[in-house]
Amino acid sequence: MPFTIAVTGKGGTGKTTLSAVLVRQLIRLGKGPTLAIDADADGNLADALNLNGIVTLGAVLEELEKKMSQLPPGVSKDAWLEGKVSEVMLEERGFDFLSMGRGEGPGCYCYVNSVLRRYMDLLEQNYTFLVMDNAAGMEHLSRRTTRDADLLLLVSDHSAKGVQSGARIAELARDLELNVEKMGFVINRVPGEIDPLLMKKIEQTGLCVLGSVPEDDLIGRFDLEGRSFLELPDDNQVVKAVQEILNRNL
Repeated sequence: MPFTIAVTGKGGTGKTTLSAVLVRQLIRLGKGPTLAIDADADGNLADALNLNGIVTLGAVLEELEKKMSQLPPGVSKDAWLEGKVSEVMLEERGFDFLSMGRGEGPGCYCYVNSVLRRYMDLLEQNYTFLVMDNAAGMEHLSRRTTRDADLLLLVSDHSAKGVQSGARIAELARDLELNVEKMGFVINRVPGEIDPLLMKKIEQTGLCVLGSVPEDDLIGRFDLEGRSFLELPDDNQVVKAVQEILNRNL
């Protein structure tokens, strides 16, 4: 079973950037292959890693719906899907990548989530690490896309709203009795030190801070230029901060 890191939080807090840099650092550990899963319907992790030619599970399911009546005799829907999932897996240097994509029909991701869960169970035994970039908010928890995690990172920016959103996600995880070994906040884009007032709000949630990530202009530059965060230099502040999070929690 891989060491699974699930990343979630309020939209716009930088969870996808954090996920991409986590993948970067896990590759550099050299302890085995990493599986990166984009479980966000918006599919931004592929952009952060500068990956091309992505075919999503959502697209596969749409294809299945069109071809349902044309499947060969004796070929079940699940068997067809299993073969297709292996086809859409993108194999990169040091990691593999799988994207959930959009669901069937407007606003429906339930079947995509169920397929993702089923094939994660099959796939994960081949990996040392798994990083899952989840949709903003709490939908992935209520649909149980994230149900087993060694580390659940609640990403917040340096704001009270971000912390409040993370606290609600943590509460839902407890209510659903998800199998999460450890969870806590990662405060992103911190201007220096975390403000004492914000630290007080975090303490009131009963959750710990697993790490903080500073503001960094190079992140914005890479985003504008469409460069992969895998190419960030080793001395970058964000890279160092993410490595420190891994050092403390692996």
